[in-house]
Amino acid sequence: MGKMCEESVNHVNQMFPKVDTLSFNGEGCVVPLKTAGKVITCRAAIAWGPKQPLVIEEVQVDPPQAMEVRIKITHTSLCQSDVTFSIHGDESLQAFPCIFGHEGAGIVESVGEGVTDIKEGDHVIPLFIGECGDCACCKSNKTNLCEKFNIVRNDVKEPRFSIRGKAVHHFMNTSTFSEFTVVDSKCVAKINPETPLDKACLFGCGITTGVGAALYTADIEPGSTVAIFGLGTVGLAVAEGARIRGASKIIGVDTNPNKFIKAKALGVTECINPKDHEKPIQEVITEKSEGGVDYSFECIGNTDVLYQAFLATRPALGLTVLLGVDISPRKISLHPIDLFSGRRIVATTFGGVKGKTQLPYLVEMFMNKEIRVEEFITHELPFSEINRAFELLLEGSCLRCVLHL
Repeated sequence: MGKMCEESVNHVNQMFPKVDTLSFNGEGCVVPLKTAGKVITCRAAIAWGPKQPLVIEEVQVDPPQAMEVRIKITHTSLCQSDVTFSIHGDESLQAFPCIFGHEGAGIVESVGEGVTDIKEGDHVIPLFIGECGDCACCKSNKTNLCEKFNIVRNDVKEPRFSIRGKAVHHFMNTSTFSEFTVVDSKCVAKINPETPLDKACLFGCGITTGVGAALYTADIEPGSTVAIFGLGTVGLAVAEGARIRGASKIIGVDTNPNKFIKAKALGVTECINPKDHEKPIQEVITEKSEGGVDYSFECIGNTDVLYQAFLATRPALGLTVLLGVDISPRKISLHPIDLFSGRRIVATTFGGVKGKTQLPYLVEMFMNKEIRVEEFITHELPFSEINRAFELLLEGSCLRCVLHL
């Protein structure tokens, strides 16, 4: 592990000491577990194939192997990526059967051999981008990506889940749609044990991706002008980050005007519906921002919108940050001459946040009331109603639905 990373991890361990008992029933009662080293049978939402409803079934979860951690997931929420891969994806993108979910929080039930920075009872957030601490990326301040643990590989060579003797695959290093999950210890962020886990789970993706994009990737300066394309959870989290940094103008763009009230409550200063204008939306934004915004964020996953966001920025100074994921075969259409205007485009994953060493500080910002989280939770349901949660997300009336396991 690099010296910088090791020092950060040690500091996090000092901030959040070991919790000696495990509280799992959601009512404040302490329930010690004696399951270390044993196979656990629990509920999980199984995806037997793409474009199929999830099925709540009993699965067997193996004990963690060397350098792995088994976590009791207490809360998980749905992200658009879960919809993308489960409803719009196919077997070329994800092996089936599998357990989806990558935005969750819970308590460590047991650890495998060699794990020293995480202990039983720690409150944690599983990470879909790990931080090994040893690779060139982890040692660099230029990226939060990790050469060993990234979004496109599973965290174990052999699945730790099985059902009726059949292996069940992991998803994005995490698989939080299960009462227990096994992840690599480098894909776990230890957080303040006082943090409400029903709020902490949102830091597993949406909040961190948006806020991090504003704070880390764009590094917005006070007084900057910002345009956000797509006012879902990630887009509104970008607005939260821009608000924290003191942006003078935050323009929100969406074709669903029902989102505008929530957007303005979360710091968006002006909302625009492209359908209300005859001009291309980039021209409308350019006029409203006196030549283009300093920063634009594409939070939809649409290559046409990305080009609009790019042209909405100020020539010579503008930066466009791509956050939305488009899994279609479409390519970005951009003429090289467009780049000679001085505008730049950069993509970000997980908001540029290093999971193990930087995510705990974002959680602390929430605990200090610097980052708002409650406003993003529009629905709460029991785990058994997970398919209803998918319906709410598809209806467009839901920012985040927290499932209680």
